Amino acid sequence: MPGPNMKILLISPKTPDTFWSFKHAVRFVSRKASMAPLGLLTIAAMLPADWDLRLVDLNVTSLRDEDIHWADYVLLGAMIVHKDSVHEIVARCRALGKKIIAGGPLFTTGREAFPDIEHFVLGEAEETMPQVVEDMRSGRLQAVYQASNRPDITHSPIPRWDLIDFRHYVTMSVQFSRGCPFDCEFCDIVVMNGRVPRAKTPEQLIAELEVLRKSGWKDMVFIVDDNFIGNKSRAKILLRSLMEWRSRTRTPIGFLTEASMNLADDAELCALMVQAGFKKVFVGIETPSLEALMECHKVQNRDRDLVDSVRTLQRAGLEVMGGFIVGFDSDKKDIFKRQFEFIQRSGVATAMVGLLTALPQTRLWQ
Repeated sequence: MPGPNMKILLISPKTPDTFWSFKHAVRFVSRKASMAPLGLLTIAAMLPADWDLRLVDLNVTSLRDEDIHWADYVLLGAMIVHKDSVHEIVARCRALGKKIIAGGPLFTTGREAFPDIEHFVLGEAEETMPQVVEDMRSGRLQAVYQASNRPDITHSPIPRWDLIDFRHYVTMSVQFSRGCPFDCEFCDIVVMNGRVPRAKTPEQLIAELEVLRKSGWKDMVFIVDDNFIGNKSRAKILLRSLMEWRSRTRTPIGFLTEASMNLADDAELCALMVQAGFKKVFVGIETPSLEALMECHKVQNRDRDLVDSVRTLQRAGLEVMGGFIVGFDSDKKDIFKRQFEFIQRSGVATAMVGLLTALPQTRLWQ
């Protein structure tokens, strides 16, 4: 049975060569990865302070056998894109006789694909981790832990950024809210985090940013919310607090985030974001095809001139990054040409074009 001061190895799998990995671009700024593994760093903060923790991010370093031997337990956090890397990690840990506790979107909607993993923490972990910790101490881990409610994230701890080397990453990440009020057919946010956005307090988020600032971070911070403006009134309160914090501390830290296209309808919100230090916003534009927008229930993008909405955000001072999808049932053969022309005309600086995919448990998948 593990001792009282347990040794925990947290592993973040390797992200394959995708748009979000920025694998080739990060070299130009002498970094190894675009973002730090925020989920695992937050889980680490839910573990007892006197436990020994190591975090291995396979996007910046390799996993050594001695790390696996050292650990009492391996905690593995993964998204769907990490599937291949996860299989390799699981095989190595099993070969060395180490038990894995796995969590994250990959397992929340698809744990059946991983029969070699004995323990899962499904969904959001704030409510379940105290029981997981108790069972790790006693050596009586259950097969599955799953919260019955969506947690109050005002109780979520400050991530353990001390477990990583800032010099490896282009941006740091924080999270203000979870959930999105929209219900796009292909999106698994509603499955994971629900349609009613839940937010931290502005004081809580600024406390997280203060730890980053005092640790020496001076670059961009990605606010990784499912939809930063899912609750516009709360977002505006936060933005005013961020303006005060940046003015008081004179920090050079700036922000980027993800938001729905209805951001373009609120001039005050756009202005507050720019004044609070936001430089970029990622928007799910998806397609210039009205038929496809109707098909996937992307209501926030219908009944508007999408090029004009992009330009509205740009005029406000925000660089627009755009997500695009091809492969809707209603798409015609000219969709590739239409997407290309839309991206050129709108001036979307970073266009992420992907094939429509039925993510597990989404309405599209059903």
